[in-house]
Amino acid sequence: MEFLTKQVFLEKVFNYEQNEQWIYQGELPAVIDFYADWCSPCKMIAPIMEELSVTYDGKVNIYKIDTEAEQELASVFGIRSIPSVLFIPKDGQPRMSIGAMPKEGYIKAIEEVLGVGYPGQAN
Repeated sequence: MEFLTKQVFLEKVFNYEQNEQWIYQGELPAVIDFYADWCSPCKMIAPIMEELSVTYDGKVNIYKIDTEAEQELASVFGIRSIPSVLFIPKDGQPRMSIGAMPKEGYIKAIEEVLGVGYPGQAN
């Protein structure tokens, strides 16, 4: 799991300063967890995101963005409630999920939005 700054986001995810239309820069589908240290639901999903980053290693990039430190990124995505989790398929438009979900909800979104099956399971 990688914590993104604006500069790394522009390089690895989407350069919104140069492009108006969504153009994903990444090699793998991605999940971005927008969080804040003071947010209790964010703390609840943090271990889930950590676990998913290990489970999907090499298949999905899992990132975290601290909305307090990276207010511009939060603003670009219209983050008003946290946790907000952005699911970014390799091709196509990203989809946002607002609020904490159980681990199974994130796995389902990774399968449905990103098209990545749960490792070790037959699809």
